[in-house]
Amino acid sequence: MPGEDKTEKATPKRRNDERKKGNILFCQDIIAVSTLIGSVVMLRVMFGTFVTEISEFFAKCSRFAVGTMDSEPGYYMGEMVFEGVKVFVSTAGPMLLATIFVALAATFAQTRFLVAGERIKPKLNKISPISGFKRVFSARSLVEALKGLIKIVILLVFIYNSLVSLMNIAAGFMYSDIGSACKTLFEAIFNMLMQVCLAFIVIAFFDFLYQRWEFERQMKMSKQEIKEEYKQTEGDPQIKNRIRQVQRSMAQQRMMQQVPEADVIIRNPTHFAVALRYKQGEDAAPVVLAKGQDELAARIVAKGEEAKVPIIENVPLARALYAQAEVDHEIPPDLYAAVAEVLVYVYKLENKLVIENR
Repeated sequence: MPGEDKTEKATPKRRNDERKKGNILFCQDIIAVSTLIGSVVMLRVMFGTFVTEISEFFAKCSRFAVGTMDSEPGYYMGEMVFEGVKVFVSTAGPMLLATIFVALAATFAQTRFLVAGERIKPKLNKISPISGFKRVFSARSLVEALKGLIKIVILLVFIYNSLVSLMNIAAGFMYSDIGSACKTLFEAIFNMLMQVCLAFIVIAFFDFLYQRWEFERQMKMSKQEIKEEYKQTEGDPQIKNRIRQVQRSMAQQRMMQQVPEADVIIRNPTHFAVALRYKQGEDAAPVVLAKGQDELAARIVAKGEEAKVPIIENVPLARALYAQAEVDHEIPPDLYAAVAEVLVYVYKLENKLVIENR
């Protein structure tokens, strides 16, 4: 949020949301280096093919050049073009396909087949001059410019060194056949590419470390953002507490409505009260209709008195029932005997009252 330090690591939800928008760790240099490595590998694998094909092409060109002196030049020019296309397809074609495959593999390895529609949506800030200036003069742009300059310098140095080496041995080409000259030329190109590849791997490694650091820095969240995210995913604690309060209130109301159906209420003098029901033939064991502590216990007792439910004071049994039994569930088996004694006592009182009323 504005004006608040972002010091916390991004949560999995934040990372997932940003990924859907297309904001992922993506290093272009990895693709460039992977493509370069693929080219170097293919050059080494097809080294013999390159030398053979190009040697034969130069030999044919020499024969065509001699042939044009004795016949129509247009025919031989067409043949030379056709042969040149064949050599290009047979040599550059496999290398081109390999580099395309490597580039796609390096891209998908980083994006994991991500297709982010958010990235391709038209946005006005992308064409805003102010936003454009900010992008041009951002820290990332300066790093990219510096990195590009280093690459150009390295490339020029290696090309210069390779050309100097070739110039030293070029004089020997006059006394060697085309195959030997092509082999020497390709070895020089391969050595230059190997040096460039190693240098670019080092650059890509440090660029990846920088981009990962920059990406993690941009992904950081403030404490308030984490709180807001928690509210969205887990729910606002205040609202959840309010819901729990409402649920408890509804449960208590339903529980209090069951108190008049009780056969007995067992309580200690002030703290606990438990209302029990036992209907022979329907209940396998006494069932807890309501239980409460302190103020709720007083309400249960008052409700029971209104409904003329027998109320028995039994401190240890009241405590045990409150601690072990659950509302709308049967009492635990280890309390059967104690509750049975109370129920027998209640039934005797009721029978005595019935007899006295007669």
